[in-house]
Amino acid sequence: MTSEMIGFIMIATMLFAIFVGYPISFTLIFLGFVFGAWGFGPDLVFYLMALQFNSVMLEQTLAAVPLFVFMGILMEQAGLMERLFKAVQLMLASTKGSLYIAVLFVSTIFAAATGIVGASVTILGIMAAKTMNKSGYDVKLAAGTITAGGTLGILIPPSIMLVVMGPVLEVPVTDLFAAAIIPGIMLAFMYTAYALIRCKIDPSLGPELPMEERANNWRIVAREFFLGLVPPAMLVGFALGSILLGWATPTEGAGCGAFGALLLTLAYRKMTAKKFYEALLKTLEISVLILFLVAASNFFGAVFSRLGTPTMLTETLLSLDLSQMQVLLLVMALIFVLGWPLEWVPIVLIIVPILIPVLDKMGINLTWFGILVAVNLQTAWLSPPVALSAYFLKAVVPEWNLKDIYLGMMQFMVIQLIGLLLILMFPQIALWLPEYIYGK
Repeated sequence: MTSEMIGFIMIATMLFAIFVGYPISFTLIFLGFVFGAWGFGPDLVFYLMALQFNSVMLEQTLAAVPLFVFMGILMEQAGLMERLFKAVQLMLASTKGSLYIAVLFVSTIFAAATGIVGASVTILGIMAAKTMNKSGYDVKLAAGTITAGGTLGILIPPSIMLVVMGPVLEVPVTDLFAAAIIPGIMLAFMYTAYALIRCKIDPSLGPELPMEERANNWRIVAREFFLGLVPPAMLVGFALGSILLGWATPTEGAGCGAFGALLLTLAYRKMTAKKFYEALLKTLEISVLILFLVAASNFFGAVFSRLGTPTMLTETLLSLDLSQMQVLLLVMALIFVLGWPLEWVPIVLIIVPILIPVLDKMGINLTWFGILVAVNLQTAWLSPPVALSAYFLKAVVPEWNLKDIYLGMMQFMVIQLIGLLLILMFPQIALWLPEYIYGK
């Protein structure tokens, strides 16, 4: 059997093992070692594993992952999101669908501050669901706005996924951060426009807030809005701005952001020894999960490349004489389908590296491709059967039917696909800002 065919068997076995439910990291290491030993010998595969794990540990950009995770967890603990949501809700009390606007505005700010989807969906559900139920809001549209708003954390920088994707694509993380800003804001506006148009057509979907729940003192509302918006916006602005302008590396910017989040949590008197310990523990758990998987997938990908299967796939695709757009549509369709059963981590770390040789040969801009993948992978959080956002929301709002949550999410998944097509047809949506900042 040729080494290329061994590579195909390796990929098929890996997908089967993940679907069955085996732990991804250990599965990748085991399969990499077994199929590497079969394809080119146990001695070489052992040295390849040591080399790949060592190269990942020396990758400085990945040091930003635990720092951004720590920053996000502290921002969650500071309680700024609840304060901002309440203020926006009161400011727009007389507007139909005001709670939808509040949810999406706050989720956009919080996405920039944390980049953790599960945290965003959970907190938005806790804050908004009770008020939405009390105000007679439509459950499907409410669930859709909460889950869609939470997924913005994948895209809007500083996104942990973009930090991980940078080394995979061999693209500067700063370029990906700059390229993600306009698409992220565009999607937030599209979500908001959809919710407001639905409320305009049918006002019963988002009634005005009852008079007894409206603000009596606008000074207090303005103060809450200021205290909820300005501190996280300044923190994200300084951390992200310093990275984009080249004043700091992603790791240095993440360090400053984490330190700033710690100061904010102390200033708002939300920090206790117990909460600090819990934040450190959560940071350790999430970081180890991501970084160990990065190392495992790096080794798996190196074995797969050494077997020669990616080269064979590249030559086969190029022989089909497809255009750039046809190849991208094919790749996006593949990622969309894989996004249903899989999370973003195995797709970014295993599937994307397999596709890079084809993209390179066809001259496709990898920064643009990275943003297309990021927008596409948001659907993984909104599409059954995995749809983790649904389970996060159901856990905090048990009275909402899972079927209604799914139906709400599917509406916003269609909007995401429209956004994906816009970025596909008009690459400058993603590429204009990095070109403007860096002159590339």
